[in-house]
Amino acid sequence: MLQVLRSSWALLLGMLLLMLGNGLQGSLLGVRGGAEGFSAFQMSVVMSAYFLGFLFASRLTPAMIRRVGHVRVFAALGSFISAVIILYPAWPNPWVWAVGRVAIGFCFCGVYVTAESWLNNAASNENRGQALSLYMIVQTVGIIAAQGLLLIPDPSGFLLFVIPSVLVSIAFAPILLSISPTPAFETTKGMSLIQLYHTSPLGCVGMFLLGGVFAAQFGMSAVYGTEAGLTLPQISLFVSSFYVGAMLMQYPLGYLSDRMDRRRLVTIIAAVGGAAALAAVMVEDHFYVLLCAAFLIGGASNPLYSLLAAYTNDFLATEDMASASAGLLFINGLGAISGPLITGWVMQQVGPSGYFMLIAALMITLTFYALYRMTRRPAPAVETTGVMPPLSPTGSPIAMAVAQEYAIEQAEAAEEERDAAEEARDAAA
Repeated sequence: MLQVLRSSWALLLGMLLLMLGNGLQGSLLGVRGGAEGFSAFQMSVVMSAYFLGFLFASRLTPAMIRRVGHVRVFAALGSFISAVIILYPAWPNPWVWAVGRVAIGFCFCGVYVTAESWLNNAASNENRGQALSLYMIVQTVGIIAAQGLLLIPDPSGFLLFVIPSVLVSIAFAPILLSISPTPAFETTKGMSLIQLYHTSPLGCVGMFLLGGVFAAQFGMSAVYGTEAGLTLPQISLFVSSFYVGAMLMQYPLGYLSDRMDRRRLVTIIAAVGGAAALAAVMVEDHFYVLLCAAFLIGGASNPLYSLLAAYTNDFLATEDMASASAGLLFINGLGAISGPLITGWVMQQVGPSGYFMLIAALMITLTFYALYRMTRRPAPAVETTGVMPPLSPTGSPIAMAVAQEYAIEQAEAAEEERDAAEEARDAAA
């Protein structure tokens, strides 16, 4: 871990500042939109637009990088992010904000692609898993810390929009001034969605449902807090709880995933997340119940993202893992785009409790679908399954590719160990 910090501290510091800016502007829009009188559905369109831009960028950024290079793409997109954030309070219109969110989503995805390429280039086979884990921790800590900035007075003014703009601008300095080599950028031909679905129906359906869950917690949690009448400190704690749960539960559940039938674990985790959401619907007037529900939902959804990717890998040859990652990301992106739209519509129909109703419906659907899939084919033997690499839904296609590369390396190492053990047994016989 120390070796990773020494070689990539500037990149990780820059990403921490970027996540501070991204986490703050997302929550701030939810609060400011309520102050401007925007409806829950209008805010859902604004929040959904981020994931639309993110999905476009995951397809277009590689071509941009190959054309003009990492540094130019990185600097140009970063400058655009700062400019758009400043424009939000100057033009408080939901449709203008939606266009800005498309641009912000596109730019942040492009920035993540570039930064994660550098991270992968700096990592070695021996520390790739540690680098990925540290990167995920930095992302999550940045989002959690950003919620504390909401407590700065006057969310109806310009100051809270200036802060994320400045943070994003500063974030590029340590990265661009300290990283000289630019990595070679290669893309992998994706697997068709039909082929991917036949390989792992649970992986595909689960990724789509989780896209909706994650988009609700990342894009609509502050909107829910505003609609529910929470104070700014309460909204800050509420949003943070999702990510604290995600960070604390990733590794214990990852440990379990390598030692039991992953479909069973998917069922248990999704059921816990669904039960937590239902509890929040029934007793939403108790703030500490909301905090516990957010903690459990975040602690379920983020590890499920990694778990479903690892489960899909269990049915793939190592040479197909990288190509499958693009399909999983695309499916998750479709769910993320639709999640806030449906959440906003439900909240407009039934009130703030519709937020947790939708999360409960998605999690319970995943629970029963995982149970159904357990009846369709036997589980792979635990000793033959690969590792569950740490992943975050906030990452770009490069983070998924790095995780798949790490999984491939671990799978190949395990296969070599099994072959060596068989040779030793044959020699002893």
